[in-house]
Amino acid sequence: MKRWTVQTVTEAKGKTKLGCVTAYDAAFARLADEAGVPIILVGDSMGNNVLGYANTLNVELEDTLRAVGAVSRGAKDALVVADLPFGTYQAGQDRAVENAVKCIKAGADAVKLEGASVEVCLLIRRLVESGIPVLAHVGMQPQSVNVYGGFKKQGKTREAAAKVMADAKAVEAAGAFMVTLECIPAELAAEITAALSIPTIGIGAGPVCDAQWLVMHDLLGLNERVPGFVRKYADLAAVVRDAFKAYVADVAASAFP
Repeated sequence: MKRWTVQTVTEAKGKTKLGCVTAYDAAFARLADEAGVPIILVGDSMGNNVLGYANTLNVELEDTLRAVGAVSRGAKDALVVADLPFGTYQAGQDRAVENAVKCIKAGADAVKLEGASVEVCLLIRRLVESGIPVLAHVGMQPQSVNVYGGFKKQGKTREAAAKVMADAKAVEAAGAFMVTLECIPAELAAEITAALSIPTIGIGAGPVCDAQWLVMHDLLGLNERVPGFVRKYADLAAVVRDAFKAYVADVAASAFP
């Protein structure tokens, strides 16, 4: 199994489609890594999937740093990407670079951030020039859920589609090595994938992207509710629940220990 790097990920465009996942601890990172997952995202999705929040906005940098350290110790070959939490890169470039450096020092190989405004693109450029690879994110941006009024598909009108395309081209020009396309029409994702020289990684964006994300808890069937685009590859919730029930029953019956 090869060690995945920014270079090998970008070289895979047009050759191999990459199935990538989130992870938040060493145990699941090790399993994903052993299965050949090329990119593991320590996502701010830990907010809803691990920490019990309604969305990603309450995740703190300290949460991310602790999880990045655990994932990087569990994964040997996967490229580990740290999601910069809401508030860690909106308050100025100096603070953003400082926070990104902390993620790299914790064990991440790259950082991920949302948006394609002039300010964000300038930050991407500065991070890359500082030696920190950046995975960009356009389309539906979970950290902007309050602006959207909920988790809503983006790029559905001609004008909105043109905006997403322009955003994708802007982050590429700023130096991002890859861009997430979240919750946009499949046709638009295909057009963006063809228009960019960097790989696209989709989540709810159809089958044509160069790579795909799935949240670990959705993929493994650990969440009760999942987005419509998710495919469950296991039903671990039932397995875990049954194991707990069996354990409780055995203790009550003095069958264990």
